[in-house]
Amino acid sequence: MGRSPCCTKVGLQRGPWSSKEDTLLTNYIQEHGEGQWRSLPSKAGLLRCGKSCRLRWMNYLRPGIKRGNITPDEEDLITRLHSLLGNRWSLIAGRLPGRTDNEIKNHWNTHLLKKLKNSGIEPKIHKPSTKCLKEDTKNAGIETKKHKRSTKCPKEKSQSTEPETGITRRRTKKEKKDDVNAKNTEGSDTKTLHIPKPIRVSSAFSRSNSLDSLLSAASPGDDRFDIKMDSLLLPLFRA
Repeated sequence: MGRSPCCTKVGLQRGPWSSKEDTLLTNYIQEHGEGQWRSLPSKAGLLRCGKSCRLRWMNYLRPGIKRGNITPDEEDLITRLHSLLGNRWSLIAGRLPGRTDNEIKNHWNTHLLKKLKNSGIEPKIHKPSTKCLKEDTKNAGIETKKHKRSTKCPKEKSQSTEPETGITRRRTKKEKKDDVNAKNTEGSDTKTLHIPKPIRVSSAFSRSNSLDSLLSAASPGDDRFDIKMDSLLLPLFRA
């Protein structure tokens, strides 16, 4: 079930309040005090809704109320309190004596929101907006790139300039390989070692000729016998 309306709103006046209505309302509240807003209009002789009487008294006719001319210090306090409390206008109004929650809310929506957005701050989170952050990161990236380009050591150019025309041309792969080989040969002093070829030593007699056949070929009294014996026995003693 919904809440019952404060009044039927039949035959009641709407719109701005007149000075006569303001005096009737103030005189009645000064005599009887605040409260009982549903029965107050009929007792005070007003053709208004009880809610309208309450808002008129709280926001306009109540003594000690400041209206308009919000100072920069109050604006700064409102923004700081809004970052902590959010849209709790009654709590914010409690920190500002003489200011109503309705006036603070209206001033926030009409002036302070535009001021914060123009300064690049999102009002809901009270932090720099994403657009400003993107622009800052882009500017920072451009500055870092420029700084890197300026601090980079100049690399050895792989382009050769012709002295006559001054036109740069790219070096071929063959020229680059030749330069690498030349650097390697200059840096390392290589010494060539000549290894002699292996010499094959033949045996005193062939494998096919046996010892008996060689001895039978020479007689014991012959000089050739002594020479052959020496040639046969010397390799055996050496081994």
